Amino acid sequence: MAKKRRLIVRIGILIGFVATIIYVLYSSIFNNDNGMVSRGDQAPDFQLQTLDGKTVRLSDYRGQGVFLNFWATYCPPCKEEMPYMQNQYEKFKDKGVTILAVDVGEPKLTVEKFVKRYGLTFPILLDEKEEVIDLYGVGPIPVTFLIDKNGKVVDRITASLTEEDIEKYMTQIMP
Repeated sequence: MAKKRRLIVRIGILIGFVATIIYVLYSSIFNNDNGMVSRGDQAPDFQLQTLDGKTVRLSDYRGQGVFLNFWATYCPPCKEEMPYMQNQYEKFKDKGVTILAVDVGEPKLTVEKFVKRYGLTFPILLDEKEEVIDLYGVGPIPVTFLIDKNGKVVDRITASLTEEDIEKYMTQIMP
């Protein structure tokens, strides 16, 4: 009788462990609340400094479409995208769409040299402490968020973009 009870207790404990493991796996696979900002989410507000020391908040651009790009000077796809972004910024800046390019974790001097070399005129924001990249759940760069005039994320793009892609996306968020 004692052996039978021990067996039942052990089976119960085993079933409890298996149920816990299944629950944890299910939660991690199907729960999308992992800190990653995705399509349909309200874009988290943030405050960063521009290269010239001006404080910028995402909420300052409410009413406009925002092409929010996370990048770094050492990233080859980012280097390729920047001239395309500049061309499209010139085309869309008077149509209610702006670009906010957030450099992640690099010194101001490095970013200034890059911006000068590429002739970039759209706002370049410095996320030296990588707080905003964490807030948005950004992993490998480049990552771009398309944000509509109401502050909603229309899309999250995790691939390198062509100039045609950038034009299409900026048209998509035009108010």
